[in-house]
Amino acid sequence: MPTATLTSKGQITVPQAVREQLGLHSGDKVDFVADESGGFKMIQLRKDVTVLRGRFAGRAVRRISVQDMDGAIEAEAAERLVRSTGPARRRAK
Repeated sequence: MPTATLTSKGQITVPQAVREQLGLHSGDKVDFVADESGGFKMIQLRKDVTVLRGRFAGRAVRRISVQDMDGAIEAEAAERLVRSTGPARRRAK
């Protein structure tokens, strides 16, 4: 199994065999995603959004409509506004 050593600057060199298997090239970006066992998976980030399909499968209890998302965003924005103004500023208006 390929191994790598962490430098004092927190850097590692991904072994050539791993780069080849993942199809990594100079300048590519990778993401480290926590898994259920407490470890991490290294995933190549691709520029094409279609590779994300299924990445979050099983994390949502039910599908959410765009209207529901818009409503949740609006409610959170309103709540943040209320919190940021504080009771003293609201009374002064």
